[in-house]
Amino acid sequence: MSPSKDRMDVRAWSVLLVLAGAIFLEGIDVAMLNVALPAIRADLGLSTGMLSGVVSAYVLGYGGFMLLGGRTADLLGRRRMFLTWLTIFLVFSGLGGLATEGWMLLVARFITGVAAAFMAPAGLALVTGNFPEGPQRTKALGVYAGTAAGGFSLGLVAGGLLTSLGWRWVFFAPVALSAVILLAAIPLLKDSGPRERPEGGYDLAGAFSITGAMLLLVYGVVRLEHPGNGAAGTLAVFAAGLLLLTAFIAIERRSANPLVRLGILRSGPLVRANLGALLFLASFAGFQFLATLYLQEVRGWSTLQTGLAMLVIGIDTVLAPTVTPRLVNRFGNVRVLFGGLVLAAVAYALFLPVGPDWTYAAMLPTMILLGLAFSLTYGPLTMAATEGIEEHEHGLASGLLYTAMQFGTALGLSAVTAVNIAALGAATTPQAELDALQTALIVPAAVAVAAVVVIAFGLGARTAAPAPETVSA
Repeated sequence: MSPSKDRMDVRAWSVLLVLAGAIFLEGIDVAMLNVALPAIRADLGLSTGMLSGVVSAYVLGYGGFMLLGGRTADLLGRRRMFLTWLTIFLVFSGLGGLATEGWMLLVARFITGVAAAFMAPAGLALVTGNFPEGPQRTKALGVYAGTAAGGFSLGLVAGGLLTSLGWRWVFFAPVALSAVILLAAIPLLKDSGPRERPEGGYDLAGAFSITGAMLLLVYGVVRLEHPGNGAAGTLAVFAAGLLLLTAFIAIERRSANPLVRLGILRSGPLVRANLGALLFLASFAGFQFLATLYLQEVRGWSTLQTGLAMLVIGIDTVLAPTVTPRLVNRFGNVRVLFGGLVLAAVAYALFLPVGPDWTYAAMLPTMILLGLAFSLTYGPLTMAATEGIEEHEHGLASGLLYTAMQFGTALGLSAVTAVNIAALGAATTPQAELDALQTALIVPAAVAVAAVVVIAFGLGARTAAPAPETVSA
């Protein structure tokens, strides 16, 4: 794909920009919708439960089908899955913008989440397959990861601007962007490797059981955000999900052609990367939610002001593709990842004493450190997730990573919501709201520390920095 092992030609850059554009699309789509929720509620007259359902529907589709999506990319072709589900993403994003009832939004967001669940792992597998292992893949994954994280942070600002024009533009803008990406992807993308052709047929029992298990487990996590749903019902959902997960493991052990080769979970780097990704995204999702509450409800800032305040986190869009690959080549993937997680833990700790009249200058160190943390963490996580994994299973490894990220996001939101509600109780004073937020802010700080501990176990595997030409991706 390129004239040398270390440098990429014009076509390679074009392929990378298309794939990075797709993950940017997914990130910006989620962020813009989060900012537009109050305007959607006001226009369509949605209840609080229906409004939260709009977010939960996407989470259910994304988390429920991600693992199936990753394996399907390996079996049916990564290019085919990427293009097919990018088209579905485009169509249902547009239908969401045309919704006139709450149920229409729920359906549109659920199917959009399913589309992302198939598109994202196929895209990451295309990146790892199209760029040879070494500096070139490290560079490509740095660009890919920086674009992914930048899409979310830039989406906060874009969502504020578009919502001021009308909330429907939050849905129509991704349609235009995905159409451009689709038109460019059709001639540029090629499958990165031979697809698997299972002789014994496809593992349908495994597919149904793992998808059902993921849907139930994600739904159980979502229910945690609403204590009024009843503990018994939530426990029943988790129990049913775990039962299906147990059945899935039993099916895979006996299947001649398993959907998920359970032996892949013996890879230490993969397990650490997935657990680290879950904890890192859980801490950030929880912090972002609490910071938004603080800025908008305690301080009275507008959605646009809030987005601009967090815009500095988007420095990873620049640093991840430029600085991080060099650091990985010099110090090794795990050490860079460890450093990024330490910065995240420090960032959350600095925000713990937040007061009712903090200036933005007081918040800025946290925002800058989080931008640096994303720069050093997101890319190395995607590298570690496929380290030592055979080429034909990169789609599965990508699906595992994105499943961990989605579960982490849902868990982080649910955890801080539950702690915030419990700490607030029946109080309604501004000081009580601030005290509850400060209590809940302990959660992302503690979770980030747990992520540091998990990745620290992998430091021993990197006793020396790899040479640039042999860096593992």
